[in-house]
Amino acid sequence: MQDSIVVAAELKAQPGKEAELRSMLLALIAPTRSEQGCVQYDLHEAAGEPGRFLFYEIWRSKPDLDRHLAMPYLEALFAAVPRLVEGEPRVTLYRRIA
Repeated sequence: MQDSIVVAAELKAQPGKEAELRSMLLALIAPTRSEQGCVQYDLHEAAGEPGRFLFYEIWRSKPDLDRHLAMPYLEALFAAVPRLVEGEPRVTLYRRIA
C-alpha cells in the first residue's frame, strides 16, 4: 500500500445543525466503504464537542480517492456544506512514510 492516500477531513456543524450534519455524514459510510479502492472510511465525533466531525480515510491510490470525490452521493453533501458547516471543511492528504 505504498501508493495509498490517507485523508483527514474535519467539519464543524453550524450551531443547531449538528444532528442534520451527523445524519448526512453517516449516510455516506455504507456506499463509500463499498467503493473500489476504499481501504478504511471511519467517522468520528470530537469527545466533548458534539458537531465536530472527523473522517479518517485510507484509499488504495489517488485515482481511487478522485473517483470517490466524483460520486453522485457526495454532491448532496458538497451542496449542503455552506448551510450546515461552520467555515470551510479542513481536508488534509497524507502519504504513509513508515
